[in-house]
Amino acid sequence: MYTFPFAQVPTMYAIIQAGGRQMRVSPGGFATIDGTAGEPGATLTIETVLFVEKDGGEVLAGAPFVAKARVMAVVEGETRGPKIRVFKKKRRKGMRRTKGHRATTTRVRITDILL
Repeated sequence: MYTFPFAQVPTMYAIIQAGGRQMRVSPGGFATIDGTAGEPGATLTIETVLFVEKDGGEVLAGAPFVAKARVMAVVEGETRGPKIRVFKKKRRKGMRRTKGHRATTTRVRITDILL
């Protein structure tokens, strides 16, 4: 029986908290972190690991973080998110205000999950 190559799912993964968000990462994958995390090519260590599933199906859940668990990553570069416009108006007063911003995000490549 033939199995499709895209059906192979990485067995080890972790749920981390970085940049104010929680995300699922696995070795060899990419993650987008809010804000600036470092220069391109720099090694980044993320120690706020909430959950880890090992290769054999064993799970480690933290309260709130898993002890001695780290996720190693390499900074790929920075990008900017979409432009967000904030428009405020008060009717019959002639008050109109437009503001906006673009958030800076950092793309990182996950290299390893250490326990």
